[in-house]
Amino acid sequence: MFKVIAAWFRRYFSDPEAVLLLVLLTVGTLVILTSGKILAPVLTAIVLAYLLDWLAKQLQRLHVPRMAAVLIVYFFFIGLLVLLLLVALPAMWQQALALFNELPVMITRTRDLLLVLPDAYPSYFSQEQVNEYIVMVREAYRTLDVGQVSRFLVTTSLSTIPGFITLVIYLILIPLLIFFFLKDRELITQWCNSFLPKKRHLISNVWGDMNAQLGNYIRGKVAEITIVGFVTYAVFSFMGLQYSPLLSLLVGLSVLIPYIGAAIVTLPIAVVGFFQWGLSSEFLYLMIAYAVIQALDGNVLVPLLFSEVVDLHPVAIIVAVVFFGGLWGFWGVFFAIPLAILVKVVLTAWPRQKGGPARTLVPSPK
Repeated sequence: MFKVIAAWFRRYFSDPEAVLLLVLLTVGTLVILTSGKILAPVLTAIVLAYLLDWLAKQLQRLHVPRMAAVLIVYFFFIGLLVLLLLVALPAMWQQALALFNELPVMITRTRDLLLVLPDAYPSYFSQEQVNEYIVMVREAYRTLDVGQVSRFLVTTSLSTIPGFITLVIYLILIPLLIFFFLKDRELITQWCNSFLPKKRHLISNVWGDMNAQLGNYIRGKVAEITIVGFVTYAVFSFMGLQYSPLLSLLVGLSVLIPYIGAAIVTLPIAVVGFFQWGLSSEFLYLMIAYAVIQALDGNVLVPLLFSEVVDLHPVAIIVAVVFFGGLWGFWGVFFAIPLAILVKVVLTAWPRQKGGPARTLVPSPK
């Protein structure tokens, strides 16, 4: 047994650079696990600066000086942030409030639908079952009492004042950090490299592959969210669906979590469409249109946007979402695919004493 373990260790950890890479990954994971909440604004600024730096590089290719490119990209980001805070978020909040105010009407209509179930489907629903469902609906209706909701909102608002103050601090701190990360990118990179040994071919290869794949993935996802969101909004608005902006935003953001996101967003779309049109041809056309959007996204848009990215197998994606989501909650789900890409790149580049390159779980070529 000892010989087997020793042989496995020599095969995978005989290269000092591999040990160094493992140490760096372990330290980075421990820092995020132990100090992730404290460093949240710094990590957020690093991610956003990484995205904006690509835009600055594109301007530099057009012979724009580095500092001018940084200022253009930075003020573009500030403009988008102001637009989001002053226009988009209030509009989405109004949509959410309107949907919330309509929930009692939806509950009442649900109760009316339950009353006809014993006559329409006597083999599946009894009057006793329906009565139990109606009691549950009435209880849900009572919880939506305006006075109770108002008291709950006041209590929640008072309890979240520290969180609001923290959010305001982040809104000031993160843009400031982004500016300095963009402005002094070379200086910060050189300072970080000064702590690494001169011989770091493995780390450089891993970072090069990770940078290429992650950059393409993030830029592709931003384009996918924008295209899917606007196309969905155009289709829903043309069909006259209520809460089209809110539902379109949900559909656009759902592409961040492949497979699972689309399945989750289907429920609110179906509920809103059903209570607006009932089991009619309009409801059927809505679900068909949504299915066509998802099919075009998965079979046309994704291959076009991510042609330069090595796709992960669906099983690997689902495992990454479940694992990192359980580890870090919402942010784990949000960064599940980039983290899975990092794991794949490391496994592929990891040196071996014998054998070929690592096999990763990717789809077989068609």
